[in-house]
Amino acid sequence: MKRFLALGLAAFLVLTAVLTGCSSTPEKIRIGEVTRSLFYAPQYVALEKGFFKEEGLEVELSTIPGGDKVMSALLSGGIEVALVGSETSIYVSQQGAADPVVNFAQLTQTDGTFLVSRNKMDDFTFDKLKGSVFLGQRKGGMPQMVGEYVLKKHQINPQGDLELIQNIEFKNIASSFASGTGEYVQLFEPEASRFEQEGIGHVVASFGKESGTVPYTVFMTKQSYIDSNAATIQKFTNAVYKGQQWVASHSAKETADVIATYFQQIDPTILESAVQRYLEQGSYATDPILEEKEWNQLQDIMDAAGELKQRADYTKLVNTTFATQSKEGK
Repeated sequence: MKRFLALGLAAFLVLTAVLTGCSSTPEKIRIGEVTRSLFYAPQYVALEKGFFKEEGLEVELSTIPGGDKVMSALLSGGIEVALVGSETSIYVSQQGAADPVVNFAQLTQTDGTFLVSRNKMDDFTFDKLKGSVFLGQRKGGMPQMVGEYVLKKHQINPQGDLELIQNIEFKNIASSFASGTGEYVQLFEPEASRFEQEGIGHVVASFGKESGTVPYTVFMTKQSYIDSNAATIQKFTNAVYKGQQWVASHSAKETADVIATYFQQIDPTILESAVQRYLEQGSYATDPILEEKEWNQLQDIMDAAGELKQRADYTKLVNTTFATQSKEGK
């Protein structure tokens, strides 16, 4: 009789555990990305392959154009996590925020723009930019700062040696060049590959290769959110790492196929070409750890652009605990 009761109790406990597991609902978390970009391929892979769901998270992804608007959404509680250039966390810190925005998982580790010439040039050198009309990126943003950093690296004064156009909105830069503005333009993919395919322009250099490794796009959140939701951030980072590892271990075509649902207006061959270009130059970080040397390189670029009031403390604005635990499988 005792043996029967023991077996019955054990069965009851197992059934209770199963039912409890089935009734549990995933934890919701809202991400605000600064733009919809195949530069963020590991994020979309993590969503499409179910890596967030495996961690018990239900992700709501929204695109919020403009780093300032993304930060406003984060600071006001409209989103829990922002995917944006890590320079934005420094800007918030410079404004004296009581609740700092903390970088916890790096997604991309190079600049994602390319120098596109209207004319095909097999023997391009940066000095050919002198005297030209250059259609650059928005002032104060990471693409613009990297662009100017690279020009200065090649002894070109962005404000004196060429005509630099920076007053065109990000979303209109590609169409402005296509309609005849500028001899050179700084573009992200897939516009760079599309322009090559259509004969509008030709990639002659990579700003990502020229500027080195930087924490270009990073997942960040408020320190107060980390304090109250450390387990959630760990699960989130685990999913990001899985996405990064998947992209690193699969072909450009396989990645392009997975993320195609996010880019239905882009020709599949262009999508694959663009992913391949980013893979070749190591733009996709293979783990979420933001290293201090990358942080310092970022600030060197910001300083050269005159956008850095003072150096930002790595230990206050970067938390590598979650990324390290993800990589180590803890």
